Amino acid sequence: MKRFYKDVSVAAEGEGHAIQLDGRPVKTPQRNALALPTLALAEAVAGEWAAQGEFINPGSMPMVRLINSGVESGEKIIPAFRDEIIKFAGGDLLLYRADSPQKLVAAQEQHWDGALLRLARHFGVSFQPTFAIQHQPQPQATLDRLAEVLEREQLLTLTAMVSMTGLTGSGLLTLGFWHQLLDAEAVWAAAHVDEDFQISQWGEDEEAAARRAMRRVEFDTAVAVLEAMRA
Repeated sequence: MKRFYKDVSVAAEGEGHAIQLDGRPVKTPQRNALALPTLALAEAVAGEWAAQGEFINPGSMPMVRLINSGVESGEKIIPAFRDEIIKFAGGDLLLYRADSPQKLVAAQEQHWDGALLRLARHFGVSFQPTFAIQHQPQPQATLDRLAEVLEREQLLTLTAMVSMTGLTGSGLLTLGFWHQLLDAEAVWAAAHVDEDFQISQWGEDEEAAARRAMRRVEFDTAVAVLEAMRA
């Protein structure tokens, strides 16, 4: 689509902030109203609209796509989003350890042990890592506590958290980032310990590198949304 607007702005709308194109409010593809809860988030989304050239390229607007998906899912999706994060946490990437080779074991310990310790202390829970392939149930008290933590989160926060969880394979890393126990680079590195080990042994082909680059864009988008929601 050819760019049909000149000016992009942010305006107060009720208790939220609307993005306007030439003074007209932006809506989602399904024509839902778009009033964002923080000014920082509205300005970030407006930035993607403002950055478009002669033609609008949806591929260069990952935050717009993520926000639209959350808004169009509606408040009814919130319980399912919470359940998805807890489901990942119950069988989390950080809890299934290799027993060899030693280089991989050491890398997992380096990136995962500290994260688990911070999470355990912050939330007052315990985890049961395993070396087995079979599912290792986590204490129900732990899962209940993490579910309780998510109860107060709103739609767009959960939208970004579900995205990050799917990209990293870890509900625990996502919770760690949102609660400022881990920074974004630590989360990305922890999520790719196994993959990076394989690359160190066998190299990385171009298709895998391209897929990883695309995941990184989506990951950075989820990070940006969460930081803007925190603001």
